[in-house]
Amino acid sequence: MISRAADILRLLGRETGGLSLGQIAKHVELPRSTVQRIVAALVGEGFISTRRGDGGIRLGPEIQSLAQAVSSDMRARLRPVMERLSEATSETVDLAILEGARMLFVDQIEGSHRLRTVSHIGERFPLTTTANGRAALACMTRDRALALIRAEHRDRGAYAPPLSDMVAQIDAIRAGDLAHDENEHTDGICAMGFAVMDQAGDIFSVSVPVPSSRYDRVKPALAAAIRAAIADLES
Repeated sequence: MISRAADILRLLGRETGGLSLGQIAKHVELPRSTVQRIVAALVGEGFISTRRGDGGIRLGPEIQSLAQAVSSDMRARLRPVMERLSEATSETVDLAILEGARMLFVDQIEGSHRLRTVSHIGERFPLTTTANGRAALACMTRDRALALIRAEHRDRGAYAPPLSDMVAQIDAIRAGDLAHDENEHTDGICAMGFAVMDQAGDIFSVSVPVPSSRYDRVKPALAAAIRAAIADLES
């Protein structure tokens, strides 16, 4: 039962827009009645939510609270840097931590633009198609990063760019470029960011997602603000 519940939680972590009972049953290959019992138990513990108008079944507040509790020391150090970055750009600023082969969102400063991007704390994102993931890869040893890049390259199949291009992107970030993705993970959203590693070896990424409609216009100022945030953190 625990492994089946874990499968459902992992699925909802990937499918952040919410799913129906039938969709979950199809993905995890379980009878709908079994899924219904597991979902009811997880709802009772607050691990998932079935609120109406919220896109179906999705991760709940208890999962989000657990995500927020991860590595609170570094989060406390990064929080004022994120606040100043959001104030300077008026954009949403996200904080994620590398967990396994995914980036786990653990904190966010919501931007003040009327048109803005907002992700949910507790969501998980891939490494090679996101700014925060690419920044995290550049913080690793080259061998570790290459193993994770190859794994995602296989998973993406025919949709993946050449492996050499993916590796070159990470090498450029390691050499000093800012990490970015431009409509690669989500159509209509671009992002830019950086990553840091704490003394325990955990990797945190700060990223600024921007609607594509204004990304080209704000890109130079956004890059300057992020580099200022890096200098702020280093000082």
